[in-house]
Amino acid sequence: MEEMVDLSEESTFEEFELQVNESAKGFLKEAAKWAYFLSVLGYIGVGFIVLAAIFAGAIFTTIGHMMPMEQMGMFSSAFGIMMTVVYLLIAGLYFFPIYYLNRFASNLKAALRDNNSATLANSFGYLKSHYKFIGILALITLCFYGLIIIFISIAAIATGLR
Repeated sequence: MEEMVDLSEESTFEEFELQVNESAKGFLKEAAKWAYFLSVLGYIGVGFIVLAAIFAGAIFTTIGHMMPMEQMGMFSSAFGIMMTVVYLLIAGLYFFPIYYLNRFASNLKAALRDNNSATLANSFGYLKSHYKFIGILALITLCFYGLIIIFISIAAIATGLR
């Protein structure tokens, strides 16, 4: 004989409300400070990448204009523009996880200051977005490295067969 279970009742876990004690608040405050510090450093780094994009493009374009046409090779104006675009794409990719980390730190500080659980949940949402972006970026980077290794191996084999 089977016993019928009423699924409409809330489980013990659903009734559980998370409480943050003073020790955990201290750890979260310290984590917020470090996250904010790292996000500021990240913004500075993105600024340097943007400056590098501007200068790299200008330098390669100038070198391309100074060289005779037959010696230009990779220093053409198009290469300078391409370097600028690549650096700006890298800066754009770095901006988003840094933005999420900054929002996490700011919301966490506000949540602890105001004792607001909704803001705390919002801050953890930003932390989730930060790690999700970093994880996806890491997977894409690993796949890109794998493709590079495959293409280099194919090129090496093809060159060795001649």
